[in-house]
Amino acid sequence: MKIISYNLNGIRAAIGKGLLSWLADESPDIFCIQESKAQPEQIDVTAFAELGYHAYIHSAEKKGYSGVCIFSKTEPDLVQAGMGKPRYDSEGRVLRADFGDLTVVSVYVPSGTTGDVRQEFKMDFLEVFLKWLNTLRQTRPNVIVCGDYNICHHPIDINHPERQVGVSGFLPEEREWMDRLEASGMLDSFRLFDTAPERYSWWSYRFGARERNAGWRIDYHWVSEPLRPRLTGARILTEAVHSDHCPVELTLN
Repeated sequence: MKIISYNLNGIRAAIGKGLLSWLADESPDIFCIQESKAQPEQIDVTAFAELGYHAYIHSAEKKGYSGVCIFSKTEPDLVQAGMGKPRYDSEGRVLRADFGDLTVVSVYVPSGTTGDVRQEFKMDFLEVFLKWLNTLRQTRPNVIVCGDYNICHHPIDINHPERQVGVSGFLPEEREWMDRLEASGMLDSFRLFDTAPERYSWWSYRFGARERNAGWRIDYHWVSEPLRPRLTGARILTEAVHSDHCPVELTLN
């Protein structure tokens, strides 16, 4: 099974940049996206259906903002939008799909870069999300949480970490939250297969950051411990250029 997660920074713009032909070539079994920036009626689900995908969409109430989707070749047994918390669910940030004994979650963690109010919202979201995930794992132990976490966990995950002190996305309290996620029994799947530096999934559009590889690794597949024996590979697909992010891939039996 191949799962790809991709923050598209606008699904309609990404389709205009050749996303669908890329998707046909990659042909993942499950394709999770974040930051769709579209209402359900604005997403061409027919085009995805022609590639063999069922479409599940959780959009923000605010148009042109946030939004997560799951496209899957197999129809899920259950799909759940949100966490049952209107404050966060109104922004279209969490979408769950169950496939047999496997649960896949597409998550788009808020950014805190616009100021203190949104940083506080981000930290509140993280606490609610971790509690929701831990409760989910009590009945669904095999969980893969795909998405844009807007956090670099370790200095190796960000360019020039010494320059990023006090920057949202690399704050001590954000990284400590990710420590707790890991301590709860979740695995950063990419680092099980690749421990090299300068492996990033997001680059600013400014100052030629992507060309210089001045990036951040903020897109992950966090996987619950019981799935460890089934994991076969994880990659960052840097050649895909439909967004300021690139896709991340996980393969498992």
